Amino acid sequence: MKHTVIAMDIAKRVFQLHAVDAQTGEIERVKLRREAVREFFARRTPSLVAMEACGSAHYWARELRGLGHEVRLLAPKSVRPFVRSNKTDAADAQAIWTAVQQPEARLVAIKSEAQQAILTLHRMRAQLLKFRVMQSNALRGFLYEFGQVLPEGHRAMVKAWPTALAALAEQLPAMLLDSLREQWVRVQQVDAEIAALERRLASALRANGSCQQIAAIPGVGLLTATAAVAAMGDPTTFKSGREFAAWVGLVPRQTGTGGRVRQLGLSKRGDTYLRTLLIHGARSILARGKPSPWLEALLRRRPYSVAVAALANKLARTIWAVLARGRPFDPAAFGVA
Repeated sequence: MKHTVIAMDIAKRVFQLHAVDAQTGEIERVKLRREAVREFFARRTPSLVAMEACGSAHYWARELRGLGHEVRLLAPKSVRPFVRSNKTDAADAQAIWTAVQQPEARLVAIKSEAQQAILTLHRMRAQLLKFRVMQSNALRGFLYEFGQVLPEGHRAMVKAWPTALAALAEQLPAMLLDSLREQWVRVQQVDAEIAALERRLASALRANGSCQQIAAIPGVGLLTATAAVAAMGDPTTFKSGREFAAWVGLVPRQTGTGGRVRQLGLSKRGDTYLRTLLIHGARSILARGKPSPWLEALLRRRPYSVAVAALANKLARTIWAVLARGRPFDPAAFGVA
């Protein structure tokens, strides 16, 4: 490698560095406080800095790039095999230094601040959805104890709630009715917050050409388009659409011995959130009816869930092809609707 390799193990307060002098073979181990990291690298000659892709890794990658260093983020699975015995900061830094020099090391694209901001909005929305489900299910359980059965689904519950609560107005104590109404207000506040986040994501989609390109793909809407562009980072990090689909976890697991390889269910590796969005997008295509000959043949040969996974895999490959090759989406080449 052209530059000196410096491995850095990131922490909240203390950072551990590991480097080896190419001329003398001398090992350099440095422990730095967080506030001293920038000054240390500002004084170093341009080097190759390797880090594990963990919390704040993208921030430090952008900072070190600004100081003239080449930065590589490693997937944690590429580092773990090189931690020999006791897990310490020094051992982790040494493992990163060894892993980055392996030809098969898996690299993670460095995300921009805008991409991280979009992913943060998605995480906040997902958290609010979980909170809304918890609150709504609790309300269903409370009213069920008094003989009122609320329908499944949030929209159906919104319509049925006033009638169900009015039916119990004379039966329940006032203190319980007040508490139920207060919890329902919290659910409505969460709805408003979710809607506000979706409006911000819609604004991000309108401002991003890449998001608009893949939003034209069937089954790819606001959430999938913004999440895919932000999670992928630089699409050229992946060599092919299959590699991107494997990163999302939409390819079969494989096991084999004695020259015989068996394909099992989905690997379900990588970004669970993005994989879920792609699966939902595939289901929406199948639910619209009028499937293409390719889908009809697939549904005749395989169960419905297998067809959904195969279509989600095709969506992932198409997204990569549009972004990596810079070509607009071609409906004729997609051939599923």
